[in-house]
Amino acid sequence: MASMGNIMESRQARGRGPAAILAIGTANPPNIFYQSDYPDFYFSVTKSEHLTHLKDKFKRMCEKSTIRKRHMYLTEDIIKENPNIGTPNAPSFNTRQEILVDEVPKLGKEAALKAIKEWGQPLSKITHLIFCTSSGIDMPSADHKVAKLIGLQPSVQRFMIYQQGCFSGGTALRLAKDLAENNVGARVLIVCSELMVVCFHAPSDTYMDVLVGSTIFSDGAAAAIVGADPDTDTSTERPLFQLVSTAQTMIPDSDNAIVGRIREVGMQYYLSKGVPKVIGDNIVQCCIETFAPFGIGDWNSLFYVVHPGGPSVLRVVEEKLGLSKEKLRASKHVLSEYGNMWSPSVLFILDEMRNKSMDERKATTGEGLQWGVLFGFGPGLTIETIVLQSVAIH
Repeated sequence: MASMGNIMESRQARGRGPAAILAIGTANPPNIFYQSDYPDFYFSVTKSEHLTHLKDKFKRMCEKSTIRKRHMYLTEDIIKENPNIGTPNAPSFNTRQEILVDEVPKLGKEAALKAIKEWGQPLSKITHLIFCTSSGIDMPSADHKVAKLIGLQPSVQRFMIYQQGCFSGGTALRLAKDLAENNVGARVLIVCSELMVVCFHAPSDTYMDVLVGSTIFSDGAAAAIVGADPDTDTSTERPLFQLVSTAQTMIPDSDNAIVGRIREVGMQYYLSKGVPKVIGDNIVQCCIETFAPFGIGDWNSLFYVVHPGGPSVLRVVEEKLGLSKEKLRASKHVLSEYGNMWSPSVLFILDEMRNKSMDERKATTGEGLQWGVLFGFGPGLTIETIVLQSVAIH
């Protein structure tokens, strides 16, 4: 039986916190699709060029998307080899799974190795692994596979986040914060990896939601190292952003605003036109409740990491919070250059923000500001909120 002294020692074995992001890495498939060319590609590979009315509509949607380019794993050759993926209502779940269970961890590995290289510490110091994806389901799961690909210790404590959609990058950071602050010396590797193979569908008059997703969804992976009490004296650990507080909110009466269902034909998603309004109706109160303990009420005094769910989502956040146009620059940049990659998106934005802040010789990693906020939006309708504190750039 454990002694009282051992129990008390265990209880005290917690990081002094707050947790901080110590490194970030990102990766994308090599195939780049420019938005101006994508309608021709999409309707060609799905043999849908006879649907001229839908193609015209899709072209207009792409033009309004504010997206310049996206990265995707799927190519014309892959679709030719697996025609069911691009055939309306054709059973294709098995085909998609065979691709996803291998390629999702592989892309995650690329991002993870970049984060680990920046972190500059031995792999043996990684104590926990969080893997996050809505792309494919398998056992052993993607966390197990990426741990083996990277070469993590067999004792690494793994957590798998499946099927949480676009808000789950924030979820992974929230969980990593708890792990880092409650386990002394913990170093948590987060890996978020998504491939739209899971939900690629041909255009259809009876499934209009697919045009929306095909306009903005894209592939990517991002990784981060999170830890409390960074050892800045004897190692190369350098905090990028502190994770000060976290919260998750389920918006009442919004269950059907964003829905994804796994079917024999792959994931089918349903996106309500009312999503921006639901977010807009709740974002101000979310900020008030989040920042009241900090005495902050000037929303333009913050830096912003907002999940790029689409231009209308970013627009409504700007409008409701009364933000100046440059406030969402990093989020808009990621949407423009990468599209909506689901869970990795917020880590891409953090990476873009710290790099731009350094390039422009800002005082801090948060565009020269001290306090910031990360918002993740997704099915539920769920909002993940994280209060961030930037770090001085020396």
